[in-house]
Amino acid sequence: MDHSRAPVLEALQEFRRRGDIAYGPPGHKQGRGADPRVVDVVGMDVFRSDVLSLNGLDDRRQSQGVIGQAQELMADAVGATEAFFSTCGSSLSVKTAMLAAAGPGEKLLISRNAHKSVVAAVVVNGVEPIWVHPKFDTERHVAHPPEPDDVRRKLREHPDAKGMLLITPTDWGSCADIAGVARVCHEFDVPLIVDEAWGAHLPFHPGLPAWGMNAEADLVLTSVHKMGGAIEQSSVFHLQYDRISGEALKQREDLLGTTSASTLVFATLDGWRRQMVEQGHELLDAALHRARRIREAADELPGLRVMGQEIVEEGLAAAFDPLKIVIDVRELGISGMQANEWLRANRHVDMGGSDTCRISASITHADDDTTERVLLDALRALVEKADTIERQPAVRLPAPSTLELEQAMLPREAFFAPVEHVPAERAAGRISAEMVSPYPPGVPVIAPGEVITDEVLDYLRSGVEHGMLIPDAADSTVQTLRVVARP
Repeated sequence: MDHSRAPVLEALQEFRRRGDIAYGPPGHKQGRGADPRVVDVVGMDVFRSDVLSLNGLDDRRQSQGVIGQAQELMADAVGATEAFFSTCGSSLSVKTAMLAAAGPGEKLLISRNAHKSVVAAVVVNGVEPIWVHPKFDTERHVAHPPEPDDVRRKLREHPDAKGMLLITPTDWGSCADIAGVARVCHEFDVPLIVDEAWGAHLPFHPGLPAWGMNAEADLVLTSVHKMGGAIEQSSVFHLQYDRISGEALKQREDLLGTTSASTLVFATLDGWRRQMVEQGHELLDAALHRARRIREAADELPGLRVMGQEIVEEGLAAAFDPLKIVIDVRELGISGMQANEWLRANRHVDMGGSDTCRISASITHADDDTTERVLLDALRALVEKADTIERQPAVRLPAPSTLELEQAMLPREAFFAPVEHVPAERAAGRISAEMVSPYPPGVPVIAPGEVITDEVLDYLRSGVEHGMLIPDAADSTVQTLRVVARP
């Protein structure tokens, strides 16, 4: 296929050249009605490029198939049989993918270290989750993806499960043995869905961890805005084999997705694919060298411990994405959350993620000498000034086993059940009717239907006292919890 083409961008360029005037949405009419104060901030080209794909870029009568052509090029670029664009982000894409594999009341294996969007999908879709617990790294206090044997054990226990949803890479860059999990799933003749939101770059350089399509996954979701070059909310479904129907996937997407898809998202997805096919190896090669330099320099700073290939050597993960710079800051006497806040306030550096133990930075093809220098200068300043950061009450981290809560009700049933709010000191033993997710990274510690324990409450309440954000709980202070009402 001719990857020098970018059908959506070409159609948009032609639309703007013609100077068409649309008498339908969007109401700003390619910027004619945009508030100049808004234009001053976002620029007129944003509005000029905000065009409906139908009766704009792709007329129904002419059937130019602009989006379809772009999707065919994307599939060819990454080794998929089919690819579908989504403008609602992978938070919605994962709901669509799960619905394509399992319907309401059916079982689906799911990694328990999933983002809250996956748990939300369980509630919305009504599937019965069979949680596959991750491999917990006690020293680093981080969860790595489950292994093939974990998946095999769950499929033997639940032979009626309709498939498996695997999350890899994690927010912290650790990667699963996708090929091993795929082989297990296919032994049981069920599909493997890979939530590879952090992995859009993986197909384009051999020095990166395995790409889901190459590792025999059936359906892979990517968030191109995370590690790629498209704008926010850009997501792609990649499909192969016949365990998940492309027709069913498109119907589920039509059920959940928007009918007013953003051409801005389509255009940037199209352009990013072209850039990666033509220049991806060179660009990512430079990024890998840059990340290596940053990792080595950061690892020499006192009080900082940079996570990397050693997690693979220790048998904790199948691979590690070297473009993730994950730094444990506990030896500085502060938390990752405090480090993140100090860097933003004092160095105008916004890290990609933080939690109780660590901070992380994502290095992409877009980084250059300036961003490399700014990051390292900021880390040096953090080390020098760490003793000036006010100490906060310690977060009482739970033992790994205490994070595996009993699932007493289906998440959907618990979420929509009659509820009551109880003080935290009386919540242990009750069934949660809500998600409670420290953010970032946004992995629920408590999911609807799980039995709340004293250990988890102690962790959450000490976290809030330290400054942890829990935006999805009904009471973000965790003074009270939303639980299923007793009969």
